[in-house]
Amino acid sequence: MKNKNDNSQPEKQAEKISIYDYEDKYVKRQNSRGAKAFIRIIAAVIGVFLFYCLFSVFWKVYEVNMYAGIAVGVVCIIAYIFLFIVPLVKILRADYFQTNVNSKHARSAQRHNRAVRRNISEKIVELNASVDGVGWYSDEVVTRLELALKQNDDAGIKRELTALYSGSVKSSAHAIIGKGALRSGTLSALSQNNTADAALIAVVNLQMIKDIVFLYGFRPSDARLVKIFAHVMQNSLVAYGLGSFKIGNGVVRTIGGAARSIPLLGSAISVLVDSSVQGLTNAALTAVIGFQTIKYLNKEYKLQDILDEVEIGDTQEELEKTIEEVEQELKQNGKKKQKATA
Repeated sequence: MKNKNDNSQPEKQAEKISIYDYEDKYVKRQNSRGAKAFIRIIAAVIGVFLFYCLFSVFWKVYEVNMYAGIAVGVVCIIAYIFLFIVPLVKILRADYFQTNVNSKHARSAQRHNRAVRRNISEKIVELNASVDGVGWYSDEVVTRLELALKQNDDAGIKRELTALYSGSVKSSAHAIIGKGALRSGTLSALSQNNTADAALIAVVNLQMIKDIVFLYGFRPSDARLVKIFAHVMQNSLVAYGLGSFKIGNGVVRTIGGAARSIPLLGSAISVLVDSSVQGLTNAALTAVIGFQTIKYLNKEYKLQDILDEVEIGDTQEELEKTIEEVEQELKQNGKKKQKATA
């Protein structure tokens, strides 16, 4: 069933500040081109590492049986396309808010953010109407959002989006993170293979990020997306390393002579502890990435809201006017000098 109730109240509008105060408080020096390049590099590294993991699985099966290996290889190629390339493209193509701007680009950022809010709202309304039982958004708030769209009420659009993000969307995001963490923990506990664990964690993490971005309707900025992808790579390496450690063996050794006197029991306990520790660790790492993603999304949504209320002033017009006045003053001074020399 769809979420019928949304008791969250829209946040109060931020107090208006000047663009210069906004710059001092919220703007950080970032290399936008460098961030885009880093995204490509990290995505490529994740892709190469994932390809290596899948190829390792394929090769192990191929060495045992050629035909089974070929079948596994085809499955790995399909999985690579649909579980890595497709989610990555969807994440990178999503809209994002421009918040790290100065006085020169503030107006264009406000126009861009206004268009992004409208696009997000249209997608949410369409999704809520076309996908029965999606359960992500409050029907009541979406109805008000649709009305604001029809009336071209930008303030209403922003107000209802804020209500969604602080209410039903927040709950839905937590559910997506919970499912992703459970999936990564269960799969890694069952696989008991370091290369398979690493591939599964990378895939599950990217799928979870893609679902959260789809839920919110926008992605984090390039600089923050770099950090998220770096954590995905880190999680995969941790999962790869966990498979090499027999954590449970140390626990079994502490059980004492009773467990050691029953070798089969001791071996079973070792496997269970190894799998539970690996599964819990990978689940926790996945949950951390999920909450980091929604933290960045919420932060950038609040920043664009603040930027939307910023008093920019006619800085460009004032600059042009000042230059014109200086130019006229220089011309007058030049005429006075000519008369004086004459």
